[in-house]
Amino acid sequence: MSFKADPSLKPFEKHIYLSSPTMHGEEAEYMMEAYNTNWMSTVGKNINEIEARIASLAGVRYAVALSCGTAALHLATRLAGERLYGQARPNAGTLAGKTVFASDVTFDASINPIAYEDGNAVFIDTEYDTWNMDPAALEKAFELYPDTKLVVVAHLYGTPGKMDEIRKICDAHGALIVEDAAESFGAKYLSDGVWKETGALGDYNCISFNGNKIITGSSGGMFLTDSKEDADKVKKWSTQSREDAPWYQHEEIGFNYRMSNVIAGVVRGQLPYLDTHIAQKKAIYERYKEGFKDLPVKMNPYDETKSVPNFWLSCMIIDPEAMCPQVRDDSKALYTPESGKSCPTEILQTLSAYNAEGRPIWKPMHLQPIYRAHPFVTTNGNGRARSNAYIQETGMRDVGADIFSRGLCLPSDNKMTPEQQDVIIELIKDCFK
Repeated sequence: MSFKADPSLKPFEKHIYLSSPTMHGEEAEYMMEAYNTNWMSTVGKNINEIEARIASLAGVRYAVALSCGTAALHLATRLAGERLYGQARPNAGTLAGKTVFASDVTFDASINPIAYEDGNAVFIDTEYDTWNMDPAALEKAFELYPDTKLVVVAHLYGTPGKMDEIRKICDAHGALIVEDAAESFGAKYLSDGVWKETGALGDYNCISFNGNKIITGSSGGMFLTDSKEDADKVKKWSTQSREDAPWYQHEEIGFNYRMSNVIAGVVRGQLPYLDTHIAQKKAIYERYKEGFKDLPVKMNPYDETKSVPNFWLSCMIIDPEAMCPQVRDDSKALYTPESGKSCPTEILQTLSAYNAEGRPIWKPMHLQPIYRAHPFVTTNGNGRARSNAYIQETGMRDVGADIFSRGLCLPSDNKMTPEQQDVIIELIKDCFK
């Protein structure tokens, strides 16, 4: 290891996770209720309860419980495609041949449903204020692709994006919004002077209960809407599109996406602790912020006047002048140690050596091998093929790639003690010595 660590700092005896499930006991009771009453399938009281409670929490009229957040995103994207372009043939997606604008810095679950529906993703660059989709880049994208009618927006690490600006742009171009609030359940955004929950800000909205989320079911997700017609359609699609007939009859493609009543029992037991989990995550964020005040780094940002994050993951970004040399290929990373400087690779390797888990920032979608041929739009316009051997071009910047290069996700498990977090802070300080 290249840094000079305090010899009194020893590896953690128990692994410190990035973000692991936090159980409270009620989860098992509701799971056993499903077992004891024999409601073990995709119907039952647990499902009914969480659909009602989460719709109320999110401030929408209807919620449909699904097997995972990706299922919710897929059916939301499919629903938007059908509304825009009509019902697809059984062997084709609802977005066949159509462009869809999408967040660039996100997990690929946000993007893959566009491909499931045969659409063509166009990635929109990120902005530094919230690390989410840049409204200025989105406006530029509509200049380049004026026929686009769908935008998929993700809220990164629990921080809401600039939804009022994005909504205004989309409305001006007649575009619908699929909101990916998988990481931000419980976060709030001030929209037109009214505080609203993420998961209620798009035309079609999705959340996740994956094992590492702020509320977990071990798996599971949910589609949120104010439209009964949309909720009924998603519920139908998620149960293999069975028609109202005394036999199994199908007139359109369906999916096995409905949530199990057992999984719903876990979510039901978690829901009373949403505010507690958010408070614990915020305390972790604030301790890191205070601990790093003398380092050349910043925490993942948010607009305090417009948003209340759920602080799902605490992240940091190193100041450009404090970065030591670092290179990455598609699976490995190398760095050159330099006094007074560090980089995500050094910090992550250090944390791993002490039995703590960090992660790189989501690698931008436009840099992913599977999507490298897809368009990418920045505030300067087309973000592809911008170098020129004969003409020096100025002003071009790739914000998402910069955040990925300099940023990392810190251990953010809400079972981590303040004393354990203090050790992590000291380890990161040592990386800059």
